Amino acid sequence: MSACVVCGSDRFARLFRASDRLYRTTAKEFDVVRCGECGLMRLDPQPAAEELPKYYPSGYWFASEGSATGRLEEKYRRLVLRDHVRFVEDALRSAGGQGLLLDLGCGGGLFLGMMRERGFRVVGLDFSREAARVAWERQQVPAMCGSFDEAPLRESSLACITMFHVLEHARDPRAVLRTAHGLLSAGGRLVVQVPNAASWQCRLLGRCWNGVDVPRHLYDFRDLDLEKLLIACGFEVVRRKYFSLRDNPAGLAISIAPGLDPMARRVRRVPESGAARFLKDLAHLALVVAAVPFAVAEAACHAGSTVMLEARKR
Repeated sequence: MSACVVCGSDRFARLFRASDRLYRTTAKEFDVVRCGECGLMRLDPQPAAEELPKYYPSGYWFASEGSATGRLEEKYRRLVLRDHVRFVEDALRSAGGQGLLLDLGCGGGLFLGMMRERGFRVVGLDFSREAARVAWERQQVPAMCGSFDEAPLRESSLACITMFHVLEHARDPRAVLRTAHGLLSAGGRLVVQVPNAASWQCRLLGRCWNGVDVPRHLYDFRDLDLEKLLIACGFEVVRRKYFSLRDNPAGLAISIAPGLDPMARRVRRVPESGAARFLKDLAHLALVVAAVPFAVAEAACHAGSTVMLEARKR
């Protein structure tokens, strides 16, 4: 086992074994362990670098279809993304309101498109060439394909960097945060959102919690784990948010019934009639709505299933 990315300890205890419940890319089981010193959860051993890509199916991000159903889904996603947009708007204003916003892991670029519509200068970066193309064509936002440490960006050139559900996928989260620190201007803001392993959902559901997402999530951060990493990489945490209308209720619904998740069914190309698709989508939506009160309650107790932090470059 390698050393803990937060505290450096090499003492770990195995918590459970799990496989890919959502996309079913493999039947292989993986060990999730807990650091014996600080308590960070992680996958150990991590899949080899050449093995990881096969666990990321094509279309592993949202892109609106041209159909009526696709347009309706985009309207829904715009609605539930509003709290992300407001959070980042406030972070940018705290940094002076000017400058370039980079979204790392931008996918199809819907978030960036919403920020562009509000007058902000934006750019996206994603490993997927197809995702970058979709961001350009459908959201009219510039997007690059490549790795973060090799992106053609100048030191101290960015006002804000956002990472929504990115850091838990990184083989070396410290390196990602240090790269972000170098690219941000003085006083620039970093907004990071990850699944929160200190949440009620994680404690109740264990290996069935959607936030574990084996084998794509290499780390399962608690809010305090993430804060420690940010501080160690030269940031000061200035704001925390434990509720996401897009992620928290849907995460609980997916944990309970992963086979109903519309994106997972689309990615897996599940054969189904139009009627079956409608009924499954309706059942999933009903679960999401039913999950809202619980998601709000856990977030009010600072135990939401996601945590979003705003950090200032020191």
